Amino acid sequence: MSLPHSPITALSPLDGRYATKVEHLREFFSEYALIKYRLHVEVEWLIALSIEPAINELKPFSADTIRAMRERVTAFTPADAERVKAIEAITNHDVKAVEYWLGETFQSLTEVAAAKSFIHFACTSEDINNLSHALMLSKARSGCLLPVLRGTNAKLTALAHEHAALPMLSHTHGQPASPTTLGKEMANVSARLSRAIAAIESVVVLGKINGAVGNYNAHVAAYPRLDWPAFAQRFVADLGLTFNPYTIQIEPHDYMAELFDAMARANTILIDLNRDIWGYIGKGYFKQRTKAGEIGSSTMPHKVNPIDFENSEGNLGLANALLRHLSEKLPISRWQRDLTDSTVLRNMGVAVGYSLLAYESLNRGLHKLEANPEKLASELDGQWDLLAEPVQTVMRKYGITNAYEQLKDLTRGKGGIDQESMQAFIRTLPLPPDEIELLLSLSPATYTGLAAVLAANVKA
Repeated sequence: MSLPHSPITALSPLDGRYATKVEHLREFFSEYALIKYRLHVEVEWLIALSIEPAINELKPFSADTIRAMRERVTAFTPADAERVKAIEAITNHDVKAVEYWLGETFQSLTEVAAAKSFIHFACTSEDINNLSHALMLSKARSGCLLPVLRGTNAKLTALAHEHAALPMLSHTHGQPASPTTLGKEMANVSARLSRAIAAIESVVVLGKINGAVGNYNAHVAAYPRLDWPAFAQRFVADLGLTFNPYTIQIEPHDYMAELFDAMARANTILIDLNRDIWGYIGKGYFKQRTKAGEIGSSTMPHKVNPIDFENSEGNLGLANALLRHLSEKLPISRWQRDLTDSTVLRNMGVAVGYSLLAYESLNRGLHKLEANPEKLASELDGQWDLLAEPVQTVMRKYGITNAYEQLKDLTRGKGGIDQESMQAFIRTLPLPPDEIELLLSLSPATYTGLAAVLAANVKA
């Protein structure tokens, strides 16, 4: 039985279960979007050629004709894309199908019809493809990825500021450790994510339009006196991209590897965050606001599961598997060209889609969180042995022999160290009275160093 295509029969969850959550990516990464970007590049190339004085055989188009060409690309519909695909079924070549569609569509524009031979002039398919892919990634980065990540970071920063002074028990190696604040732990992630966002934003998106093996062979054969590298550089820059002057048939995709690696690093930071929050919810440090009608377990009515963080973690893992393959594979091409990048590039939207799905889940979870000060306080109250660190440190300041070892004997593996026994030990120390008073004033909840200041000062 052949099932009709629909969200319920889709092979990919991105086009099925999660289709509505990532549908805005279709304007950047769908087959329709790729064809539309190719059309944009082809039309702009034709216009650029027409206004170059050295190309005598192609007369400049009128303003009305240029406007009509660009409007046709802007108005490009999925039905138009189906016509391109129908042509491709005959040509068995996707970019050539775009060229033929342009010739067919612009037949009614007299100036363009007369210049039909200059559509796709001197271009290899990769001249059009690499610029289209670069535009797709550039637009998706600025229009989707960065805004959502900045929203995540803004929420983390808000949590850091809100809970800057809320004491929390730390855990190193899974064991109770020097106290921190809940806000400081959020600030740590915000600072990491800020650097990761800057790395994603800083990747320079490159493009080329230099022919079959990157040497302008056909260009020079037709117009040997034209400065083709300068012409190509202006054209690529006018598209909003940075020109790469040295390539084989393909733009080498090194910038793509940089971008996908930067995305994967951001995703890894967020995997770490998801796991930590999952644990904090489990320990009761955070509560989750409930939603009417929502069910946590099919058999345990009391459950409020951390599903947003679990969903985010799982999808970040899927995204990183793809991002890392893209970054490792794409910069490799046999000799001057092989086709292994073509099919891989069609999965850019899948990698971005799983990333965005994960970010949205994480953001949803972050907005449900409520700190649980009572639980945080009760855990700290039972950990007076944590003051072994400041006590032995002050003892060492005054040269007291075996300070570390004395506190180790008092606390390590003993359990049951309470306020009374810790303070009794402090009173026996040969320290100045003001130091004794300072140590006696400490509690697990106040021994947080500069955590509150650091948390309050973090910026998204």
